[in-house]
Amino acid sequence: MAGDGVDATILQLLQDNDGLDTMDIARQLGIDHQLVVGAVKSLQSLGDVITAEQRVSKWWELTGEGRLVVENGSHEAVLYRAIPPEGVLQKKLMESIPNAKVGFSNAMKKKWIHMDKTGANGPVVKQAVSAIEDDVQKTVQDIAANQGEGVDNKVKQEMKKRKLIQEVTMNSFVLKKGSGFSTSVTKLDTDLTPEMINSGLWKEKKFKPYNFDALGVPPVSGHLHPLLKVRAQFRQIFLEMGFTEMKTNNYIESSFWNFDTLFVPQQHPARDEHDTFFIKEPMYAQGFPEEYMDKVKTVHSQGGFGSQGYQYEWKREEAQKNVLRTHTTAVSARMLYQLAQQQKDGFKPVKLFSIDRVFRNETLDATHLAEFNQIEGVVADYNLTLGDLMGVLHAFFKKLGIEKLRFKPAYNPYTEPSMEVFSYHEGLQKWVEVGNSGVFRPEMLLPMGLPEDISVIAWGLSLERPTMIKYGIDNIRELVGHKINLQMVYDNPICQLNP
Repeated sequence: MAGDGVDATILQLLQDNDGLDTMDIARQLGIDHQLVVGAVKSLQSLGDVITAEQRVSKWWELTGEGRLVVENGSHEAVLYRAIPPEGVLQKKLMESIPNAKVGFSNAMKKKWIHMDKTGANGPVVKQAVSAIEDDVQKTVQDIAANQGEGVDNKVKQEMKKRKLIQEVTMNSFVLKKGSGFSTSVTKLDTDLTPEMINSGLWKEKKFKPYNFDALGVPPVSGHLHPLLKVRAQFRQIFLEMGFTEMKTNNYIESSFWNFDTLFVPQQHPARDEHDTFFIKEPMYAQGFPEEYMDKVKTVHSQGGFGSQGYQYEWKREEAQKNVLRTHTTAVSARMLYQLAQQQKDGFKPVKLFSIDRVFRNETLDATHLAEFNQIEGVVADYNLTLGDLMGVLHAFFKKLGIEKLRFKPAYNPYTEPSMEVFSYHEGLQKWVEVGNSGVFRPEMLLPMGLPEDISVIAWGLSLERPTMIKYGIDNIRELVGHKINLQMVYDNPICQLNP
């Protein structure tokens, strides 16, 4: 049965008066409106006992300061009445009454008072008129009497600005009898039990309808890290542009594929242990394509293909050293070599990409880690130029929603010309390097066996920095590592890099 409380009283009231407002019910019963609303929700759960249509009511009421104005007058009127006929020192007046600063300012505007600055002890405030009419008090009294009805909106806004009144918004419900109305209502059952089925009691019961649109309890599940979300978006963009993904499942790479095939000399600082992680066991790699290795050795030590090389003694032992790969360009080199070996039916242009982890012996700071993810794109076709590279980069980054790009000439051992790519970071308020790019050198491509009129443009960027730009993160250590805020991982939506 509906209880003997507010819900039962509402049913009794509706018996005689259809169409009651919950605000009126609350006033009639002398209780808080929320108690009435709670009772209405309870009755609605019983079925079609009542109907409730929401109504929004707005009115104006006095603030605490406004009630003081009704009792004592406006601040300017109180100040005016505090001034004796002979006047009073401004300092003494300002200390003697509340809200003196507001009252003084408004009284001066209305020319109710004036100041005599010739006094020996300081400025003296005197009455400028013999009588005043306190229109502010009258306006506030009218608003209090009629809840703002009949008062010009401009006047009400002025009173609101003075913090004398405030607008109140109240959501209430208009209640009417439902199709199943009764002052005595049976509570609906929510569970169908085995006992009801066995005894047949379920035939006499009324059950609460199931709400199939209600949301269930969210299942406990894992959450994708922002890096994985952005990685998926990058991958999708590459696929949309017609690129094929390269296999990148070998974190350990030989120095030959990581450096030598890219025309990086064996004395280059990047091959120093201050920049690269070397593997102790196994220390050396085996199983190289010997003919290709000889060509790489020759172009390094003696030159060839129109290049004078580096003119140094190239050592096989140095090329065999295993390292944690410093870039995924080593994977690109392997793929281009395989492409050169598959030219029996002629060269076929390709577009390749990879997204995977690389390792460098970096000093940790706000934008650098020793382990990060590199994104690389490679296009091999006939007679490609630097203009083609810049066009592809603009198209690629535009799909990421990054249009503020700058290019800076750079040096890479394996590309010529080379460019660094910068994007403006709104959080750091500066230009941040997001990638490197260039056209692969002939000294790298021709020893592989690729035709002379084939050009390869390539670019690489980290996954972390675009993610920082997308999610407004200033420090890379807040994205990866022990300082990461797990709540950020839970709350961030699926990445959408809008163009």
